[in-house]
Amino acid sequence: MKIGELAKITETSVETIRYYEREGLLAAPARTMGNFRIYMGAHVERLSFIRRCRLLDMTHEEIRALLRFKDDPRQDCADVNSLLDAHIAHVSARIHELRQLEEQLKRLRECCSEPSEAARCGILRELSQPLAEDRTRGGNRVTGSHPGKLAQ
Repeated sequence: MKIGELAKITETSVETIRYYEREGLLAAPARTMGNFRIYMGAHVERLSFIRRCRLLDMTHEEIRALLRFKDDPRQDCADVNSLLDAHIAHVSARIHELRQLEEQLKRLRECCSEPSEAARCGILRELSQPLAEDRTRGGNRVTGSHPGKLAQ
């Protein structure tokens, strides 16, 4: 099959397929006499695997590691479990950071309780403050530890 058909079957853009080839995640296919790429069922399977990993927010390095196990199925899968455990920990940490960000945004939103002229907007005023300065304003504090972070 040609690249367009592979793209359609796997719901992957042609450019992404080429990118995965350049990155070494997807093996370069054979070519016709006219220099067209010819993909096989193995490419569909591998690209589907890569896409599933990306949907789980895995890095290319994590995907490469998993593909090495897929390519040598006799290996023990303890390292696969470890890789996934590390990825879960990373996702959990990101969720925690996003929850903190949500709280900061909610506190920022409280800086402007009623619509008025932009010149009097508490949100714009708060966002205009210097980043590196610790200060207290109406119960909210911007800290220098993380630029622009509102803290309690």
